[in-house]
Amino acid sequence: MSRPSTPFLDGAPWRERIFDGDWIAAQGGTLEVIEPATGQPLHRTGLASVADIDQACAKAAQAQPAWAAWTARQKAALFLAAAAQLELNRAELAPLIARETGGILSKAELELREAGVILQQVAGQLLQPHGVVLPSERGALSYARRLPHGVVGVISPFNFPLILSLRAVAPALACGNAVVLKPDHQTPVSGGVLIARLFEAIGLPKGVLQVLPGRAEAGAALCAHPQVRMIAFTGSTQAGRQVAESAGRHLKKVALELGGKNPLIVLDDADLDRAASCAAWGSFLHQGQICMATGLILVHQRIAAAFSERLVARAAALRLGDPLAPSTQLGPLINDRQLRRVQGIVADSLAAGARLLQGGHHEGLFYAPTVLADVRPGMRAFDEEVFGPVASVVTFADESEAIDLANRTPYGLAAGVLSGSLARARALGERLECGMLHLNDQTVNDEVVNPFGGRGQSGNGGSVGGLCNWDDYSQWQWVTEHSELPRYPF
Repeated sequence: MSRPSTPFLDGAPWRERIFDGDWIAAQGGTLEVIEPATGQPLHRTGLASVADIDQACAKAAQAQPAWAAWTARQKAALFLAAAAQLELNRAELAPLIARETGGILSKAELELREAGVILQQVAGQLLQPHGVVLPSERGALSYARRLPHGVVGVISPFNFPLILSLRAVAPALACGNAVVLKPDHQTPVSGGVLIARLFEAIGLPKGVLQVLPGRAEAGAALCAHPQVRMIAFTGSTQAGRQVAESAGRHLKKVALELGGKNPLIVLDDADLDRAASCAAWGSFLHQGQICMATGLILVHQRIAAAFSERLVARAAALRLGDPLAPSTQLGPLINDRQLRRVQGIVADSLAAGARLLQGGHHEGLFYAPTVLADVRPGMRAFDEEVFGPVASVVTFADESEAIDLANRTPYGLAAGVLSGSLARARALGERLECGMLHLNDQTVNDEVVNPFGGRGQSGNGGSVGGLCNWDDYSQWQWVTEHSELPRYPF
């Protein structure tokens, strides 16, 4: 494949650079980005070192007060301009995102559409009330208003890099913070350079947004830096623990959106063809590399054989290949390490008694959609987040067993219940321990206007996006005003 044509991006000298309002050389050198589908170099960016992070945080802290002083209307106009700029360049940017992430073209187009909605949403929120007047018994004007934290550090992942970076960057900026963004080193353009270029093009003041692609040491430096007041992290539960520990030592606010082992319960009155379609979409979309992916398919034993037959047929029919080809439905896994992990989980589960109904093989990073049957607790396919295109089918005898199996996971992100009766699905859903519940739908659901978050090992009990933006990226300040000094007993 030839290098993608990107006139919008190439309007700035971003190659082999990081962003501090200008495109500058990184002290950490350069980062070569590999295209997952071909294994060939795609482009180079700057690679941030600990020294780069330190310098960026200092610059962001210096720029933040002037940015916070912008009026709400000024900020809203800027975000609307960014949304318009993104839409104008969508056709150019979608192939680049597809190639860098290994996701199919329609997935890249979805990222760009939803990113535009994020920008429009924060523009709208800026024009809503930012405080409340409180009752007071002391004859004072008492009110609460929102204040920015100062500098917010954002660490984003590789799977949906544009959305998962921008859903933190945009509201953090809107609340008056400066932002230091460290996108995943595997997707630095989709998750970072693109965003920097977008805000550069519409006139965001220099220094307010810093974009530094980097590896783990850069993320650790960001978490520990004294001028960073908050960390917004999206990624694995293992890495999230490390982020939380570091942020906690430095008394920073931290928002964690982590992994999931999301159950989809198929009751015995569900439409089997549609249920198989829901399960296939939830298990295989973007090669299963989604925190909301359907990790367990819990099927009533009476219909398990018929359901599995339909699911196998759908898995076998999926087309793997070049992410830019219109006929492709699944692309490659992100890297060889993830491939080995998926292989290991499948092999260990088969050795423990699971049955392979479909798939279980690969060509390069292209792993065939795989269906496992007879999966039980104690098997890796039951217990662990796979982050690959593996559908694990578990049978149950009654609804109590289904609830027990669904809630056995330490995660608690998303869950779905499929039934011919919405009332039955609702009654069962009320007993599931999850942050997001979908009745008569699969688990991979997200609209950027909704509160997104999980329980247990899926996060730290909060949500991101939508109604939660102001709660995450600002804090309340209580203010009282007296026309004259009060008198006190002493």
